[in-house]
Amino acid sequence: MAKQVVTRTYTASIQNQSRVQDDLDSLGFSASKLWNVGRWVCDRVWSEIGHIPGHNELTSYLKSHERYDDLHSQSSQRVLQELAEAFNGWYGKRRNEDARANPPKYRKHNDEHPRSTVTFKAAGFKLDTKYNRVRLSKGSNLKVYWSDFILCEYQTRPDFDLSTVESVQQVRAVWTGDKWELHFVCKVEIEVVESPGEKTVGVDLGIKNFAALAYEDGHSELYPLNCLKQDDYYFSKRIACCDDSDSVKSTRLNQKKSARRTHYFHTLSKHFVERCVDEGVGTIVVGNLSDIREDEENGDSKNWGTHGNLDLHSWAFDRFTSMLEYKAEMEGITVEQVSERDTSKSCSCCGRKRKKNRVERGLYVCDECGTVANADVNGAENIRQKVSPSPRSEDRSNGWLAQPSTFLFDKETGAFAPQDQATS
Repeated sequence: MAKQVVTRTYTASIQNQSRVQDDLDSLGFSASKLWNVGRWVCDRVWSEIGHIPGHNELTSYLKSHERYDDLHSQSSQRVLQELAEAFNGWYGKRRNEDARANPPKYRKHNDEHPRSTVTFKAAGFKLDTKYNRVRLSKGSNLKVYWSDFILCEYQTRPDFDLSTVESVQQVRAVWTGDKWELHFVCKVEIEVVESPGEKTVGVDLGIKNFAALAYEDGHSELYPLNCLKQDDYYFSKRIACCDDSDSVKSTRLNQKKSARRTHYFHTLSKHFVERCVDEGVGTIVVGNLSDIREDEENGDSKNWGTHGNLDLHSWAFDRFTSMLEYKAEMEGITVEQVSERDTSKSCSCCGRKRKKNRVERGLYVCDECGTVANADVNGAENIRQKVSPSPRSEDRSNGWLAQPSTFLFDKETGAFAPQDQATS
């Protein structure tokens, strides 16, 4: 087996929670206050000149502000970086005509500031793996002559030891709703097995089916979005019944919904990798969705319909692809991202490019060679062929292109199973 250094995040509990919670609370509140100051600055700049300040601009504006010194300088920089990223995300959705998009809010519930995550980079923490302790630096405003840092005693899971990692790059103090925990962002050396094969598979991420897979040897799979849509419908109704969108009940429902979605993504990415190992696949080719909102012909914003536009922005495509990448690398499988341009309107058999050949969302019929295919599978095959071109042929028409296997999320087992075996 070959060895490779990768980045991983590990969660640890804080053993001396009662002794450090007040100090961690003060940092969490300070991060929220700095966020609010930065939010106010962004609002003023946007109102006056129609410009959203970037991370470096915000840091320059606020470096001398009193709230900036409540945290270690690197921790303050990270808060402002997150704010700038949130504004850029909002502006991108606004530009793409997402009516639901709102700018990042102030972090304040009535007169109280919530506990925000605080990130400590290399100069802001000191790790003692021998005694399972980490020192987290306070900002200069919060330091006292006898206490310049917070000493946390941590406990990782039994099968993991921080002393074995290549390096710890960041430590994050995260409030879970009832206690603080630590997240260690580490460089870890892992053993990578040899690639299970040289075959390729194309993955098309979409609106009706979360994913369509097209394998090089001539079979395909669909993964409908039913489970996530059911969750969205269920939790939206429950949250709508809450008196206040910021209430404890509403917050917990949102957290539960997020946790279920995260579990879905982890389970699906793990299932994909296992399927690739079984099929001897060495390369996964995924469509890059960075330009999904652009029209392929004129570059203008593409309209996916009322429900399509709303669904599109609720998915974490990048998050799923990241999960897929790090799970795949453990098995020696490479993940490549390619442009999806023209993949939905091109015939994967003869190469004929015509938008009207996609007669329905789920059906592709080529007017040149007569191929009948599931539209998403046709797109996945076109994505695959961008990395591993195959000889064009017509004998696949009405076969695996048109009749893919369907896998559903089985709620009883928490895993994916063929449609006839899954419990909906």
